[in-house]
Amino acid sequence: MNKQEVIERIKQLGVLAVIRGPSEDLTVQMVDALISGGVYGIEVTYSTPNAEKVVARLAEKYGEKILLGMGTLTECRQVESARGAGAMFLVSPVCDPKLVECMVASGLVTMAGALTPTEVLQAYRLGSDIVKIFPGSLTGPAYLKALHGPFPEIPLMPTGGVNLGNIGEWFSCGAVALGAGSELCPPLLAKEGRFAEISQRAAEFVAVVNVHRKPYN
Repeated sequence: MNKQEVIERIKQLGVLAVIRGPSEDLTVQMVDALISGGVYGIEVTYSTPNAEKVVARLAEKYGEKILLGMGTLTECRQVESARGAGAMFLVSPVCDPKLVECMVASGLVTMAGALTPTEVLQAYRLGSDIVKIFPGSLTGPAYLKALHGPFPEIPLMPTGGVNLGNIGEWFSCGAVALGAGSELCPPLLAKEGRFAEISQRAAEFVAVVNVHRKPYN
């Protein structure tokens, strides 16, 4: 997939599972469970043990059946290693200019993190394709709607604070997609081997997202 195709698929899927796995093998099993439940947007964070190996294993196993990226990037050296592992998109919780420059230069879809209006505009001007609003749990959907007042052209994706009860509100306030972490794929369930429950959560998330997400051609 080229860059624009990845962006469009993010919008079509509507949700990315943000995974902070407890171990390499358990993280792969978490992703297997998510895919079984219908979640195909997968962001493996660098806080996951052996994160690049996890992504490489998933890329080999699923190919373009899933949309696979890496998150929690904080250093430029991670950009090329993520790309080499098979990431299709890159996500950072921050808007460090040098880091965003490296992410954009990779040619992969870039999502830099921002919270304030100044950070949102900076991330977009630096080349972020979608601006990650983080942590969404501190602001809520109304804040996203407020940001769209001065920045109607900037695609925004809240991460943190996304749950089954507020998915519709996030989309109605202008989110192009949602990043869902522990509400969707709790590491504790993986540690306890309760992968069927992860699949069930995934199916519930997908059902609600499909009802509320904005239509894209």
